[in-house]
Amino acid sequence: MMDIHQILKKLPHRYPFLLVDRVIEIKKGESIRALKNVTMNEPFFGGHFPHRPVMPGVLMLEALAQAAALLAFETLGTELDDETVYYFAGIDGARFKRPVEPGDQLILEAELIRMKAGIFKFATRAKVDDAIAAEAELMCTMRKIA
Repeated sequence: MMDIHQILKKLPHRYPFLLVDRVIEIKKGESIRALKNVTMNEPFFGGHFPHRPVMPGVLMLEALAQAAALLAFETLGTELDDETVYYFAGIDGARFKRPVEPGDQLILEAELIRMKAGIFKFATRAKVDDAIAAEAELMCTMRKIA
């Protein structure tokens, strides 16, 4: 388990782009379950959409990538530093199954499929209750910045 204070020490993201509120369960080298509480106060809801607020699919993928990053750091036993960035390397098979609205609690799940040559591949799902809202295979990598 990891609370917001621990997450802030591990991820470089900050408001309004930090999209993980809590880690519910983490198994080093295997999987993570985290959550994002979706509230009407999210800055994107003002424009997406004013008449019917819906969380953008790309932000669901970003939330999944942030959860996956936490799993990657835990797996490697490393912390993020000012000289390292964690990037998307690819997104395959992204599917959006249901809208995510204010008041929903998004459960973020990622399973580590492969870790090779600094590239991580994850099977991910974002759920509301037991219904899948989004799913994708994400590839991410860590790189030193010059």
